[in-house]
Amino acid sequence: MKQRVYIETTVLSYLAAKPSKDAVTAGRQVLRRRWWDSERSKYEPVVSEAVEVECERRDHQAVGIRRSLLQQASLFPPDREILDLAKVLIASGAIPEKARPDAVHIAAASVARCDFLLTWNFRHIANVRIRREVETILAKHGYTKTKICTPEELI
Repeated sequence: MKQRVYIETTVLSYLAAKPSKDAVTAGRQVLRRRWWDSERSKYEPVVSEAVEVECERRDHQAVGIRRSLLQQASLFPPDREILDLAKVLIASGAIPEKARPDAVHIAAASVARCDFLLTWNFRHIANVRIRREVETILAKHGYTKTKICTPEELI
């Protein structure tokens, strides 16, 4: 059985973006593409409706590309357990209120028992300090399976 990987919106956004002139961003785009093209098939990719909603924003050309990428992952709807866990992450102070969608991504990946939450969001998800806090909170609520990581950590 393949391990489940929750694909957070930033991964899809980098895949859909035009090649960047910034060296760091361009490097991340290459890593994302490499993971998507050669590693994704080793996993069962899943997304939540939160990802689907975020993929509909901004650049219309990128929206079309993100839609096609979404078709390559299983979609699961939000439910009360996900929304309640997201509230816990916010109420604890681990995730700020302004980053509610990020709390939903973490909660969705945890409730869906994904092995990994794949992200390039270093502000509120893959941030080492926040990750430690989030993992402690998730463990207190019985969610220990999901590991937050970047695409390069799964290559």
